[in-house]
Amino acid sequence: MPTSALLLALTAAFVHALWNVLLARARDPQAATAVALLTAEAVFAIPAWLTFRMDRSVWPYLVASGVLQLVYFALLVTAYRVAALSVVYPISRGVAPVLVLVLGIVLLGHGTSAGQVVGVLLVGAGVLLVRGLRPSVGRGVALGLVIACVIATYTLVDKRGVSRAGALPYLEISMVGPAVAYASFVLLAKGRHALRSELRPSNFVAGVATFGAYCLVLLALQRAAAAPVAAVRETSVVVTALLAGRFLAEPVGRARVAGAAVVAGGIALLSLT
Repeated sequence: MPTSALLLALTAAFVHALWNVLLARARDPQAATAVALLTAEAVFAIPAWLTFRMDRSVWPYLVASGVLQLVYFALLVTAYRVAALSVVYPISRGVAPVLVLVLGIVLLGHGTSAGQVVGVLLVGAGVLLVRGLRPSVGRGVALGLVIACVIATYTLVDKRGVSRAGALPYLEISMVGPAVAYASFVLLAKGRHALRSELRPSNFVAGVATFGAYCLVLLALQRAAAAPVAAVRETSVVVTALLAGRFLAEPVGRARVAGAAVVAGGIALLSLT
């Protein structure tokens, strides 16, 4: 994995953890997410136009990515309403890179090395260790697994799509539909007051971080295979666990520290293979 891709994916992990914690602690996560997505579209519109590069062949990927992103945000916010961040986030982000590797090999014929396989599995094991080894059932776990499937699918779609366009224009256009559709849903369901009440600096920051994190991922995907990029960016679960302990009053014990060490080992292996 090239060093540039590794650094981009690691930075994306930190930024991704930030916006998830900001939205999870919002008073109304649905309205906060709508505000964040609209903010991101507005802030990145001019930079996307200035760096515009897009082939005609990219449109099927843009449409597919947009649909998957809408499903992702709808499921994510629903999950944060019914379960703890420390349950949903590690499961969804930890299982996703393993699925990316498997789907890439089985469906797309991607090659991989033994080191990448072990590295991805280490990262997956580490993030699940951050979650905790005690048995757990319920809506949070189920939603986390479904979200992981969506993440794996749009990662593979975007790996193909971003090779046909600039990373920022690709992200901006693919997210127009989801941002408008999600905000329209919140407006119809809850009214303008719900959106106005979430016009807060934290949600504006979350919006910029939402697009910023995934733009970094797309840039990494332009430089490396999908599986290692997906695995490295999921180190955000370690950062999220620490932030959740600090700002959401969730417990952070020895198991999570051990999980962080396993994740770090997986990253080192991925960067060397």
